[in-house]
Amino acid sequence: MKIAIIGAGNMGGAMARGLAKGTVVAEEDIWVSNPTSPKLEALKAFHPGIHTTTDNQEAVDAADWIILAVKPWLLESVVNALRFRPSQVIISVVAGVAFDRLAAMLGNDRTLFRMIPNTAISEQASMNLISARNASKEQEGFILSLFNELGLTMIIPETQLNAAMILTSCGIAYVLKYIHAATEAGVEMGIAPRTALKMVAQSVKGAAELILRNDTHPAVEIDKVTTPGGITVKGLNELEHAGFSSAVIRAMKACL
Repeated sequence: MKIAIIGAGNMGGAMARGLAKGTVVAEEDIWVSNPTSPKLEALKAFHPGIHTTTDNQEAVDAADWIILAVKPWLLESVVNALRFRPSQVIISVVAGVAFDRLAAMLGNDRTLFRMIPNTAISEQASMNLISARNASKEQEGFILSLFNELGLTMIIPETQLNAAMILTSCGIAYVLKYIHAATEAGVEMGIAPRTALKMVAQSVKGAAELILRNDTHPAVEIDKVTTPGGITVKGLNELEHAGFSSAVIRAMKACL
């Protein structure tokens, strides 16, 4: 199975690097196109087996599945300049472009997927949200196997994509904001910045693994580390006094 990625920006490049680290598609079966060469050269430096080109059509002609990873305002001009075979499956990671618009450009009968990853896909740790249109069970199974190597992948209705994107793509920025703030606290308490950053990042990773690997809930895990009169519960109460939970909820809802 050959994959073409149209666009080597932040997301397209991250997806190419993540796929090249996986086992479902060989590095030599990945094509990446971009209008300029520097980003392509950066990809080749780490993954020399990837095919790169500044000609979008060359990449499309070589592939069975095509990932559109261009800016929303460029999508129509990029797609209109390309010729697709009827059997080719299109995966769009273009934010805010619904199936109806994609089908108008690519054909009502074409198999389409909309995908919303986050930038952790380059580290094979993304939350990947996928919706399908005209897809067979086998095609859905393939896309799950392809992207489950790059994190956790879920197929959900298109009507849920916007809300789920806020939790995952916007949400990763909010988690990074917490890591930054907690690191600053560590520096204020006398820990070297890089050391504090690693401590906080590993703690966040550990908290996530507790949830993902066990049938548990954040409240259950919090109870395990909050002894009566202890320092953790004092800190948690300070967060709530400052409106921590409310701020997170409001931030998520503000994105709708």
